[in-house]
Amino acid sequence: MECLIGIDVGTTSVKAVMITLEGQRVDETSARYPTQRGEGVEQDPGDWWALVLQALAQFQGKGVVRAICLTSQVNTHVFVDACLTPLYPAIVWQDGRASSAGAEVDVRISVEDKIKALGAPIPVDASHALARMNWMAGTHPDLWAKTAHVLLPRDYLVARLTGRVASDPMSSVGLVGTDLSYATRLIDLMPGAFARLAPLADPLSMVGRVRDGMPFAGTPVILGMMDAWASLLGLGVVREGQAMYVSGTSEVTGLISAQVRPEPGVITFPPWSGITLHAGPTQAGGASLDWLARLLGRQAVELAESAAGITAQSPLFLPHLQGERAPLWDMALRGTFAGLTSATGPQELAAAVLEGVAFSARLALEALQRSAATVPDQVRVGGGGAASDRWCQIRANVLGKPLVRVRGMDPGAMGAAVIAGVGCGAMADLPSAAERLVRTDRTFLPDPTQVALAEARFRLWQDLIHQTRSINAALAG
Repeated sequence: MECLIGIDVGTTSVKAVMITLEGQRVDETSARYPTQRGEGVEQDPGDWWALVLQALAQFQGKGVVRAICLTSQVNTHVFVDACLTPLYPAIVWQDGRASSAGAEVDVRISVEDKIKALGAPIPVDASHALARMNWMAGTHPDLWAKTAHVLLPRDYLVARLTGRVASDPMSSVGLVGTDLSYATRLIDLMPGAFARLAPLADPLSMVGRVRDGMPFAGTPVILGMMDAWASLLGLGVVREGQAMYVSGTSEVTGLISAQVRPEPGVITFPPWSGITLHAGPTQAGGASLDWLARLLGRQAVELAESAAGITAQSPLFLPHLQGERAPLWDMALRGTFAGLTSATGPQELAAAVLEGVAFSARLALEALQRSAATVPDQVRVGGGGAASDRWCQIRANVLGKPLVRVRGMDPGAMGAAVIAGVGCGAMADLPSAAERLVRTDRTFLPDPTQVALAEARFRLWQDLIHQTRSINAALAG
């Protein structure tokens, strides 16, 4: 039985899937690891490595594996020496400490020059690689001097698996131009940055083979790409005009369109394999529900399903618990409830969080539609946050579009398996591989009455952002 393995190192867990070439699941696993939250948001790269090896060990002996592919969270950075030893905890994409360091770089390049260099006005925000490098050079110059490579989680793990350091153009967000090479015009603004970036290779290329002494030693490892792209494929979104919505720790929307109209706040990737992806990663989706569940001493899934019905008088919620990314890119934004009364209880708070997160995805998707000059007929959804039927229905109402849920809660790992299949030659191309391997589960149709209510509340929600912005910025310090 010939198989493929896809592994996704997400923000909170490592998910892995082993599937046959016909798309049948042979085995799967998901294991969480900790995140340290203090002055910053950090993770131990050793935790990722241990769980990747654990997944491979679990799968060993269950089939003949043609290829392995990894994907991961991006804008999370590992500073390593020449021996791939981490010099500092991994700085997670949610970490805002490099905001000022990023602004120091961003102010030195105009919007026009940024569009020429990158194809879009992508900001050098707190999660940008150059911001992180500038921060490290300024706060830990001794560690910066020892740094040989600044790697994404996937790059670090692939290097440990194969011994080769490499990255791909799609995962190098804000660093690569439309020609799929590093944008030296921007990168040179940070002295020493270029030499520390991983060499680029095509996502479908074989980066190496699993080293001796590890599970599946000798098996080809396909380079792959970032979680948003892998999830795109894992949701079966491969054709012009199709849209995705990944619900995990954050909500990530994506839209495929060859048309590009540079839109502030949108990440537009260079064309690759016939796909031009316009992406809008938000800051806190499932993380907002997890936060409320912790406060109330409840389970997130149960809390979502028990949420109250939404009315015109229901509270509003801004899910900016750690600032916001697309399309606002403002780390000073803060979470906010509005419209609370003495009658507000856990069910009403839960409904506000579900709706507020959906509103953040709509705000991002509307920006993508302007960037792509395209309006999709439906949206394909997946990820852990899509497990809730209640939440999916709210999203369909808020977006005003049918929401097609894909089977399985691991679109990133599935997408990595799709890439593995094409990269090793088992499948001809990405569209045929995705259509062969990806299965849908259920379609949620928008309720016309609830759509009208959502329209009115979405306008109020946007007003709430603007009305509280200065207050929240002052509180953010």
